[in-house]
Amino acid sequence: MEAPSNINDSFFDGVYKKVWKKMMPVALTGVEIEFIIEICDLKEMDKVLDLMCGHGRHAIGLAEKGYQVKAVDNQPEYIEEIRNKGSNNSLPIEPVLDHALLYQPSEKFNAIICMGNSFSFFNKEEANRLLQNLSGFLETSGKIIINSWMIAEIAIKHFKTKDWYYVDDYKYLLDYEYYFDPCRIESIQHVISPDNKIETIKGVDYIFSLNEISDMLGLAGLKIASLFATPRKKPFKLGDAQVYIVVEKIKT
Repeated sequence: MEAPSNINDSFFDGVYKKVWKKMMPVALTGVEIEFIIEICDLKEMDKVLDLMCGHGRHAIGLAEKGYQVKAVDNQPEYIEEIRNKGSNNSLPIEPVLDHALLYQPSEKFNAIICMGNSFSFFNKEEANRLLQNLSGFLETSGKIIINSWMIAEIAIKHFKTKDWYYVDDYKYLLDYEYYFDPCRIESIQHVISPDNKIETIKGVDYIFSLNEISDMLGLAGLKIASLFATPRKKPFKLGDAQVYIVVEKIKT
């Protein structure tokens, strides 16, 4: 089975790899790792799947704490970086170069994480397929954590047609369009490097309401267990800047 063509598959092909690493504070990653461990009630040697793991900021941190981690991403440079860090530090981590919709593990996991807004890369058909897969990968008592800042309850309040900011020495210019069928935000993002080279990136974030996500989860035998606005477990409310969706299996 092939993965459907998706403009977001090449989103991290260029300079954005460097920009993304600079955008994510080390302190935030540390707090998120503790949040994952606590919410998923991880025990020594439990298995964790970090899907669309990027450069492995969560996967490496969890492996350093002794959990057995599978880190899956479609970017060869990220996977090679994780492989080198894991090997150099003798960490229980296995990096896997694969597409999120195609990955088929041979084992089940105590926790599955999909962080950094990655879930929004998929349209409804793809998201349903992904959730069906994740349900099959999850141990009965396991949990899934989906982190997003592009659900409807967030995106509608915070939507801007234009934005810009600096990430260290990189200038980041953004143009957005909001579409309704399917509901999505299409972006054109210009990254200006310190030597004034400009790289233009196009992406799409598909927008689902929490009710739509709940329905999709239900089709996969899953349900929302809790919603948090921060990894400090502040309850999520309308208009917060991001959400951590904690998912568990429906008991039968």
